[in-house]
Order: sequence, then C-alpha cells, then structure tokens
Amino acid sequence: MRASSDDDDPRNGSPGRMSDPSRWGAGDVLSIARASDSQPALGNAHPPTRIEGQDRKGAVLNLPNLITLGRILLVPVVVWAIASNEMQAAFVLFLLAGVSDAVDGFLAKRFHMKSELGAYLDPLADKVLIVSIYVALGITEAIPRWIVILVVSRDILIVGGIMLAALLGKPMRVKPVLVSKLNTAAQIVYACLVLAALAFGFTAETGERALIVAVAVLTLASIGFYVREWVVHMSAAELDG
Repeated sequence: MRASSDDDDPRNGSPGRMSDPSRWGAGDVLSIARASDSQPALGNAHPPTRIEGQDRKGAVLNLPNLITLGRILLVPVVVWAIASNEMQAAFVLFLLAGVSDAVDGFLAKRFHMKSELGAYLDPLADKVLIVSIYVALGITEAIPRWIVILVVSRDILIVGGIMLAALLGKPMRVKPVLVSKLNTAAQIVYACLVLAALAFGFTAETGERALIVAVAVLTLASIGFYVREWVVHMSAAELDG
C-alpha cells in the first residue's frame, strides 16, 4: 500500500493526484471528509452569548418605573383632594395608587424588567404616598396625630440612619423584612378604611381601632428591628476598620 505524499493531501492546495476525482480511492474520500470537518463553515460562527436581562439592566425608563413615577406624581393630587374635603376623589386616587403598586411589581417580575432604579424608586414611592396621606389626614383631624407622628418618625429614623452611616463611610443597605412588609400593609389598609368611611359616610370605629393598634405595634416593632440592625452594622464596621 503506497503512503500518501504531500501532493496527495487535499488541504495543501498543490496540484496532484487529488485534483483528478477519477483517481480517488476510499482513503482519499475519508481524508477530504476529515479536512472539511476541521475547517469551520462560513457563517456558522457562534454569536456572542446574550445574558438574559443584560439590556434591561440599563433600561431605567421601562414600563414598571414609569408607573412608579406616575404614582409619585399622583401624591400631591391625593393630598389636594383630602385638603379640599373631596374624600371620594381622594379614596379613588389612593386606591388607584395601590393598584399601580401591584401592577408595576407584577410587570417587573413577570417580564424580567427589574432595574436598579426600580429597586430604589418603588419603596420611595410607597413611603412618599403613605407619609403624605397620613400627614394630610392628621391635619384634617381624620386620624389621631400621635399615629401620624409615629409613622413619620419611623421613616425619618430609617432614612436618617442610612444617611448617617453613609456620611461616616460605612454605608448600609436596608432590606425589607416581614415586619416591615406587614407594617406597610397595615398602614395602607388603615388609611384606605379611613378614606372610604369619609368618602361614603359610614362608620367603622371597631375596624379603625383594631387597625390603628396594629399599625402602632408593627411600627414600633419595625423601628426596634431597624435600630438593632443599624447598631450591629456600625459595630461590625468599627471592628473591621
């Protein structure tokens, strides 16, 4: 059996026996197949891998964030309605704001439209709405002023603690916990019940008393939790420093 010469190799491009298909044998066909497999086909290069959600990370003005911005812009309108004693309009607008909160959260999760801006904007919108509503209801004496002071003080303490930690070069990131979520839910339900009673002229003293107690207890528990987390964070930062 004759060994193949370099001229017989179909990959070197030189003329020889391989240039004449009539002289090919079984071994020559196998050699050509191996050579074809070793060469990448044109147009078959793998496209760069696309990381899911990568393009959305920088897309800050997506639909959920626009809905959240709309909720923030709705706050002064709700406050105006309360101050003008337009309680039905205030109730409908407050209900609309609550629905928008659920909608933007659903869209962000369902269609992978989460963004860093949304992570900060959504809780900010909730706090602006709740604090503004409680202050407006407190000024009109629709709810006791002590509950207004308690709710507002909690948010001031949390924001102040975060700012102080950042100024001291020990920034901390506050994550919502169960007690905080329950507190926000209780605050929203209580405000909604008060607005509904004022809008449609019914009394719900038992429900309001139960909810105001729940708001007070959960607010105090939330304050205690975040103060503890702040102290632990600052102490750990001091030891690491």
